[in-house]
Amino acid sequence: MSGAVIYIKRDLKISDVQIEILSGIMNIYSPIGSYIAGRTSDWIGRRYTIVLAGLIFFVGAILMGFSPNYAFLMFGRFVAGVGIGFAFLIAPVYTSEISPTLSRGFLTSLPEVFLNAGILIGYISNYTFSKLPLRLGWRLMLGIGAIPSIFLAVVVLAMPESPRWLVAKGRIGEARKVLNKISDSKEEAHLRLVDIKHQTGIPEDCNDEVVQLNNQVQVQGKGVWRELFLHPTPAVRHIFIASLGIHFFAQATGIDAVVLYSPRIFEKAGIKSDTYKLLATVAVGFVKTLSILLATFLLDGVGRRVLLLTSVGGLVLSLMTLGASLTVVDHSHVTWALGLSIAAVLSYVATFSIGSGPITWVYSSEIFPLRLRAQGVAIGAVVNRLTSGVISMTFLSLSNAITIGGAFFLFAGIAVCAWIFHYTLLPETRGKTLEEIEGSFGHFWRKPNAAKEVNGRNNFINQVKLSTNADNK
Repeated sequence: MSGAVIYIKRDLKISDVQIEILSGIMNIYSPIGSYIAGRTSDWIGRRYTIVLAGLIFFVGAILMGFSPNYAFLMFGRFVAGVGIGFAFLIAPVYTSEISPTLSRGFLTSLPEVFLNAGILIGYISNYTFSKLPLRLGWRLMLGIGAIPSIFLAVVVLAMPESPRWLVAKGRIGEARKVLNKISDSKEEAHLRLVDIKHQTGIPEDCNDEVVQLNNQVQVQGKGVWRELFLHPTPAVRHIFIASLGIHFFAQATGIDAVVLYSPRIFEKAGIKSDTYKLLATVAVGFVKTLSILLATFLLDGVGRRVLLLTSVGGLVLSLMTLGASLTVVDHSHVTWALGLSIAAVLSYVATFSIGSGPITWVYSSEIFPLRLRAQGVAIGAVVNRLTSGVISMTFLSLSNAITIGGAFFLFAGIAVCAWIFHYTLLPETRGKTLEEIEGSFGHFWRKPNAAKEVNGRNNFINQVKLSTNADNK
């Protein structure tokens, strides 16, 4: 959409306010998809929910590609927005639930990797189709999204279902087979199965293929809203606040303003040619993609907390520099300010993509207990998309009101608040099983008793080893 809006504005003769609404409204629609996906993923499973998301994406892309006017284009954005809500919820949930503990950060960050690769391909297609006639070019920029949608819906059918969802449905035998395929060893598969059984209230010594679950076991969303909002434990309250905060700050620091309006930012910096503006956005896409690839190798080695704090610190510096350089350009067109603006934009997307971008989804998808995970991640996705929508739908008006440099100074102030929030409320989760992570929360400003946590984990592992040895005998 970032490149398409240049030509949509000329073809459909629409205003900046209409451009803002067109660009950001999809994020306002997406919570509808996240809410539906949260229920659907518990009903038909994680895998078929991804298939459904692909089909919705396909319909949305076709509608946008054949839009004859602004109203029809808005309807296509609505359908695509519902698909985005599905994807933002189900991709991190599914990936975290099938990933081995030691590589969960790497694998759960892959949706963010390919999201950034998709943005890069979108920038490249914008540049390619910009050479076509006005009425055709922007429609192909949007309609070509139907191709990867078909690929997604078909290929996911060859992937395994989430073992946690299978256990939640009482299908222990199927879950055991999946865990044996996706774990590094039989021992790890057994340990993961025991963890999941414990969370769902199934006895550890139960080896039946199919189990009839107790109606009181809350693994399908029953009672989840009450536990999240009305009667949360200290740990659940802490988890919920951490999830909402990390999603809010990921978007409130302005990433979608840069992604969607980078041609406008480069124009304000002094680039007038459409070709050069679109080429500059391609550079943004390359930097984002390379940075997110680097982040995938650091998540499990460096840890979530250190990488996140470093990333947000980089955002503060980049946003301050961008705000200052664009302010200078507003008052005097000097070459060095243009170069500094471009460098600051590239630095901003790099520092975001190396930490705040991928960690937001990795972290929020792994901190919720199984019984709360789908709905908890759904609420985080809603906050993420609504914040993104507000930023996207107000950026041009905000820039006109306080100047574009002032807008980025505002984002820098929000990034400072984000750093304080992350430092204060987000404990490290690296190297812990999804079932152990809950014990790291509920302490807020004081750290949990590390020795107690380690001893508890060692005792649990020893019990599993004894159980495994007994089974072998």
